[in-house]
Amino acid sequence: MSSDVKSVPPSPSVHQVSPPSSGESPIGIKLPIYMDNHATTPTDARVLEEMLPYFTEKFGNASSRSHRFGWEAEKAVDLARERLAKLIGATAKEIIFTSGATESDNLAIKGVAEMYRDRGNHIITVVTEHRAVLDSAKRVERCGYRVTYLPVASDGLIDLEALKQAIGPQTVLVSVMAANNEIGVLQPMAEIGKLCRERSVLFHSDLVQAVGKMPVDVNKMNLDLASISAHKLYGPKGVGALYVRQGVKLEALIDGGGHENGMRSGTLNVPGIVGLGKASAIAAEEMPQEACRLAGLRNRLREKIMARLDQVYINGSMEQRLPGNLNLSFAHVDGEPLLMALTDVAVSSGSACTSARREPSYVLKALGVSDDLCLSSIRFGLGRFNTEAEVDYVADRVVEAVERLRELSPAA
Repeated sequence: MSSDVKSVPPSPSVHQVSPPSSGESPIGIKLPIYMDNHATTPTDARVLEEMLPYFTEKFGNASSRSHRFGWEAEKAVDLARERLAKLIGATAKEIIFTSGATESDNLAIKGVAEMYRDRGNHIITVVTEHRAVLDSAKRVERCGYRVTYLPVASDGLIDLEALKQAIGPQTVLVSVMAANNEIGVLQPMAEIGKLCRERSVLFHSDLVQAVGKMPVDVNKMNLDLASISAHKLYGPKGVGALYVRQGVKLEALIDGGGHENGMRSGTLNVPGIVGLGKASAIAAEEMPQEACRLAGLRNRLREKIMARLDQVYINGSMEQRLPGNLNLSFAHVDGEPLLMALTDVAVSSGSACTSARREPSYVLKALGVSDDLCLSSIRFGLGRFNTEAEVDYVADRVVEAVERLRELSPAA
């Protein structure tokens, strides 16, 4: 990509594609529009309503078993455990509450590595995993483990035969995310799990982007461990869970009290856990209709943009994809000025955990996308509260911004 494009400053030309001034937003649309639901989701009002009493009159410690305040808190935690378990096809005893999916990923990978060190010293994961998985894998690598990082094809999917060949007698764990956080690609979980089960290898998945957005059944997927985050399914931040199949043992990362079956000590975040439980109950009831609606909105956004712009490229498989995900690269446009021009639309250029780094997305590079197209990519994450009118507005704004920036680019 031309260096002239990369250095486009905030200028009168860029201001021509800036958002309308206050009071000029289209009827029925509130600006700014949020379409970054893979980074986080707004807490559903129904979730917040159920959480609020546990900050005030029901503030007890769930481990205090000698009075009503503790009993109420424990009962609420038990209900949340059952609700989340039902959503993913598990049992309540298999749910371990954590501070979020990053902790859950760390506990799964490091906990297995330490507990099963006598059985083997090999772990398999994928180059497009979330940093919480990749960095945990690198940590156990420094502690003597051997880690295989499987490549992906241009559509973002792994090769099952390559996985089969990578599993050896020393392999103790395979970790593959169900739905990618940047490109929304869905891996063949049941097939991966079957391979792992046949070889007596533990199977972990970062389910953060999948839970609440697509059907998840830990038994059909043959999962042994799975990481979940509340704030990706319209619950609060700071709470998550790790599914641990009965019989699987982990070395704890946090000691001090033996909470959560000894796997995660610490006073439970009762309001947050209540919120995760309520968000799970809502997802269990509304997910089929919501997924269908979001897929329709996503397809509408894609069609409206690609019908008016050429040299727009979809990153990742469209067939195996989350319903609310769209990741596009725009040739001859730098993503930074594009995002600046879309200040009334909340989208991102990649994962929220890495988007602050001005470098090509490692996920897109793994697909074989060029650096220029990587740097021109935009991730649209549609969610529960987005509307058709918002989709139309965002499509218009994107087209307008790309056309203007291409006019400024000598490479266009």
